[in-house]
Amino acid sequence: MSEKPAILYIDDEEANLLLFRISFEGEREVLLANSPEEGLKKLAEHRKRIRAVISDMHMPKMNGVQFIEKAQETVNDIPYYILSGYAYNDEIDEALKENKIEKFFTKPFDQAEIERHLNGAA
Repeated sequence: MSEKPAILYIDDEEANLLLFRISFEGEREVLLANSPEEGLKKLAEHRKRIRAVISDMHMPKMNGVQFIEKAQETVNDIPYYILSGYAYNDEIDEALKENKIEKFFTKPFDQAEIERHLNGAA
């Protein structure tokens, strides 16, 4: 197991997981989960090393905001972000206003923009 700080990325599309890992792994470890349930499991397993969580918005069974609300029940001292190819909506707006998420990123993502936020968290 790596001792590097880690970020957790949750997305139900394998290609997005691979692209994210290639883009952001280096000084930090990128942990990947292909479902909200797997994301919660990895968050529990690696909570001491995870510095930030980024979740896709649209996934089966649980969307990104619902996942983050569930995750924050046990880990609420790290930043959470949404990354989505879908438009900004009322649920995301509400999550931002309630400080459940730090920022909403759009796909295709701007690597430099996400790096700026992660560097503040990692």
